[in-house]
Amino acid sequence: MKLEILKRQQPKLFDEFQQILQAGKLAHAYLFTGAFASLDMAVMLAQASYCEAPLDSLPCQICRACRLIEADEFSDVKRLTPTNNIIKTDLVREVMQDFVQSGFETDHQLLIIEGADKMHVNAANSLLKFIEEPQSKVNIFLLTDQETAVLPTIKSRCQIFHFPKNQALMQEELEAAGLLKTQAQLLSDLCPTLDQALALGQNSHFMETLSVAETWIERYLAGDAMAYLTTAKLSSLPSDKAEQGQLFDLLTLLLAKAMPTKKAQEGLSQLLEVRLMWQANVSLQNALEYMILTA
Repeated sequence: MKLEILKRQQPKLFDEFQQILQAGKLAHAYLFTGAFASLDMAVMLAQASYCEAPLDSLPCQICRACRLIEADEFSDVKRLTPTNNIIKTDLVREVMQDFVQSGFETDHQLLIIEGADKMHVNAANSLLKFIEEPQSKVNIFLLTDQETAVLPTIKSRCQIFHFPKNQALMQEELEAAGLLKTQAQLLSDLCPTLDQALALGQNSHFMETLSVAETWIERYLAGDAMAYLTTAKLSSLPSDKAEQGQLFDLLTLLLAKAMPTKKAQEGLSQLLEVRLMWQANVSLQNALEYMILTA
């Protein structure tokens, strides 16, 4: 991500980290909470650590090191991400073993762990031991949007920075991309990052789902029998379990925007109930039809 875009997304944190870089005081371990530009900040700090032509301690983003780090192909910078919603112990231990040795490019190594809350408890304990007793020059960045799920012992050994969602900027960028104001507001509520919101705004299948969901909620709130007939189409649009979960999030937001009407309050309670049914393997269509029939 270009520096000017990152600075617009997190201006205060950008300035703070630039001062840290200028002072040469990048800490051993950080915990970044919140998804809004946290990965981009970690990548920028990695680039700054290896940049061949920094300016005011910021990376040039065009040298070999900067380009390789952006592409996740720089040997001394490792990124770990969850697989099937977990970061396995063996993977963390393998990286820790690599870090005991000197880096390939320099004597400095850097680790970025996305979804740090998804580490297996044994993986987290292996990482904790390394944080407590580093055997080489290493910087570690742990990223999470579920701070409470990170082991307290790890949190206590990290410097913690919160990355709040910049919804005003998200709405501005989404409207500039051609979305209606109401659509921009909804996507800025639904998505944790600007990139995800822009991607959904350009996804014709998602925008169709949004349109049908809005119609379904309008008919539900009005007590219109057509809501039942719309359910089959609405439930057919998500292609997998993840998209079905996203649909529930979308319906929750649409109902929340109709608050504080009594019908919307009842709808939110009903929606929570049918979401639990769906999580217990009731089909999406049957769950939503139940919501209409019991309204």
